[in-house]
Amino acid sequence: MVILQPGKTPEGSEVALVLRHVVRAIRASWPRVGILVRGDSHYGRPEAMSWCERNRVGYVFGLPGNAVLLTSVAGIAEEAAMARVEGETKKVRRYAEFAYAARSWDAERQVIARVAVSERGSDSRFIVTNLRGTPRWLYENLYCARGQAENLIKAHKRHLASDRTSCSKATANQFRLVLHTAAYWLLHTLRGLAPKASFWREAQFDTIRLALIKVAGRITETVTRVKVALSSSYPYRNSLALLAARAARPP
Repeated sequence: MVILQPGKTPEGSEVALVLRHVVRAIRASWPRVGILVRGDSHYGRPEAMSWCERNRVGYVFGLPGNAVLLTSVAGIAEEAAMARVEGETKKVRRYAEFAYAARSWDAERQVIARVAVSERGSDSRFIVTNLRGTPRWLYENLYCARGQAENLIKAHKRHLASDRTSCSKATANQFRLVLHTAAYWLLHTLRGLAPKASFWREAQFDTIRLALIKVAGRITETVTRVKVALSSSYPYRNSLALLAARAARPP
């Protein structure tokens, strides 16, 4: 699913609406599968959290820091600073969990805090979740894993230029986004055809596009086949031939 959204922080009702559509589509095919939603603080809205809780959806969202949250971890931050002064490590991290309810929330929720102290000072981050686990595991292994998803979004935007939505109508820009997503899926499929130990299996999309797609060649079409002649100096002839052969007989 790819939806063109206005360039602003989403409202809580907008986040809940997207979640409803996505979860409904997933459960139409896999009604019993467990679903986890990860997102930064833009998506940590009370409407989204309440919807997840009502619909058996796990969530872990970033939570903006405020005076109340920072006061809750002041003791941990001081202890971490002392540990660094005493030579524990150059960067000391501590984790904590506690119940918290913002004024706009209808109930208390579990908040995880990560406090890091280094030569640059103290840095406190917070997440809110309805999942069980140790504070460190919930933050490092679960929440921070969203970084890979952000890499996929970066490939969509930067490597395929999907942020070029310069048409005057929103419907036209939405269609452009669909085309960019189709290109993304084609490149993702092409990369998946490479051998597991191959360089191309982990290559970025812009590398694949420049090295394997934007290639000069001579095409000869006959009655029974299409011949592609490549330059003798083209360095990726064998890789392109292998991927083309695998694409011709997909598994």
